[in-house]
Amino acid sequence: MGYIGIVDYGAGNLMSVSKALDFLGLENRIVTTPDGMEQASGIILPGVGAFPDAMQALEESGLTQSLIHAAKTRPFLGICLGAQMLFEQSEEIHPTRGLGLLPGCVQKIDTDLKLPQIGWNSLEYRKNDPLLQDVPEGAYVYFVHTFKMCPAEQSDLIATCDYHDRVTAMVGRGKLYGCQFHPEKSGEVGITILRNFGNMVGGAK
Repeated sequence: MGYIGIVDYGAGNLMSVSKALDFLGLENRIVTTPDGMEQASGIILPGVGAFPDAMQALEESGLTQSLIHAAKTRPFLGICLGAQMLFEQSEEIHPTRGLGLLPGCVQKIDTDLKLPQIGWNSLEYRKNDPLLQDVPEGAYVYFVHTFKMCPAEQSDLIATCDYHDRVTAMVGRGKLYGCQFHPEKSGEVGITILRNFGNMVGGAK
């Protein structure tokens, strides 16, 4: 296989993702150019911070169109804010257009619990998916977020969690995926998910 490209647009948690892939023996590179993304066999889009800032940083990086093309042509995983960016629009701070790869929007979690949701929560499956192979339903993963993905089509919904609101934990369509949680910070469960993603790309141990 080629390498998994971890997109650096100035708003991502890059090194922890890279170290998790290293642990799995998956070749990976930080990509900062369209050419680097084009040569990658799979793409991971991480993200931390606010949606409008991330979209502006991505646009200023000159990677937007290459990223959209990659998401349509090879295995692609958005993580946390990177998953939210797959949708058409976010309401965080002010309405901001996303990448439009999945129909739907991003809204604030409607809960009486403290926000952001920080910590471990269990996955409730909405359908079976290869990315969750060998991950039992009810497994715990690590979240840090205030806003949630709201897919317009239920067929894109893979897993949710409960935070006194049904919060989307994972979405997917074909080989395009988004995880609201951080697999790179979710212990053995997260490593299994990243291994499954590597298998889709073609090279996890």
